[in-house]
Amino acid sequence: MAEAQLQLPADKAERYAALRVEIAAVIAGETSLTARYATTASMLTHAFPDTYFWCGFYLVDPLKPRELVVGPYQGTLGCLRIPFGKGVCGAAAETRETIIVPDVHAFPGHIVCDSRSNSEIVVPVFDRDRALAGVLDVDSTSFSSFDDIDARGLEAICADLLTIP
Repeated sequence: MAEAQLQLPADKAERYAALRVEIAAVIAGETSLTARYATTASMLTHAFPDTYFWCGFYLVDPLKPRELVVGPYQGTLGCLRIPFGKGVCGAAAETRETIIVPDVHAFPGHIVCDSRSNSEIVVPVFDRDRALAGVLDVDSTSFSSFDDIDARGLEAICADLLTIP
């Protein structure tokens, strides 16, 4: 079977908008959150192969609600657990806000999962009741890879993850 490939625009904002529609179409009707997260991480990684070095989700552990546990991802080995308030992912979980880090080596308390990562964006993922479900973490080997366009695009995609029927 031939693999269908979405032709994405060159403009980054337009690429995120098109990708949002495509992800929504693929996960519509899927009840498994694991499948939704895995599909999203894969589609994002393949849409931005020159930028995304690591892309995946850290999910709030229901048995340890102040701790994130690695979920579906694309890339090299990720950290298995991250406490709220630690590193970029833990900071985003704590503040419930998107964090863009142009140079992870300058971020206080940065957790090194792979030393090749140089910049990062972390976006909170909320459930239907606005409780924190986890975070989307994207790393790049380049410095200053992420900006407000990435933040808006990823926030829109993450907002859909738990609301698409």
